[in-house]
Amino acid sequence: MTAVAPAPAQSPTDLGTIAARSFSFWYGEQRALTEITLDIRPRAITALIGPSGCGKSTFLRSINRLNALIPNTRYEGDILLDSDSILTSGVDAEQLRQRVGMVFQRWNPFPKSIYDNVAYGPRINANPPRAELDRMVEEALRRAALWDEVKDRLRTSALGLSGGQQQRLCIARALANRPEVLLLDEPCSALDPIATQKIEELLYELKGELTIVIVTHNLQQAARVSDRTAFFYLGQLVEMDATQRIFTSPREARTEAYVTGRFG
Repeated sequence: MTAVAPAPAQSPTDLGTIAARSFSFWYGEQRALTEITLDIRPRAITALIGPSGCGKSTFLRSINRLNALIPNTRYEGDILLDSDSILTSGVDAEQLRQRVGMVFQRWNPFPKSIYDNVAYGPRINANPPRAELDRMVEEALRRAALWDEVKDRLRTSALGLSGGQQQRLCIARALANRPEVLLLDEPCSALDPIATQKIEELLYELKGELTIVIVTHNLQQAARVSDRTAFFYLGQLVEMDATQRIFTSPREARTEAYVTGRFG
């Protein structure tokens, strides 16, 4: 199987650029997305908002082809990463997911040690020497703002961490593959306010290094952390703009109704 083509020669600050072009998606006969066209900028946080069932998580999971694992689905249109289609038959989905990491709503650490959770991806993908693997694990945990909390218990079970720590561990596990893009699907919905604040602060630090796309039902969170916001409704992209504009002077009446709480 052919690997994902290397990104074209670009400035490092351009890597992680995502573009959807008339992208539609079906679960069986049910159409979940209708001709989504948008651009997601690199080195920034983009929030996807909208009521439950509007298609935002479907779109998020399409960016690294997780939806391809679901039987009886199909799509039309295209999604590009660094100007290359991710949907062509020659693209290796596993290598794509190294470049486009994913963190889910409910933290899902492996029933292994903290060290082995973070080392899992590098071992599978490159199997580096032990000293290099140690360095990669430490780097990922530092980037996830977790190193100082776990450095003395790396060989203990990840399941012994708090919920917020487990979610940051899952972020570290994704970062260990050195992705260009990090996708997060409601990463704070099951966390308390203190853990949520730590995740948000972490995302703010990470956005200087990679592209972040977050699905959230928490409009206050979208307003706090994102640079741009896309509003989805009934499988369509209603509006996408700078976050401040979406929340203060949206162009579309449906967007205004949603962000002011009149429906959703």
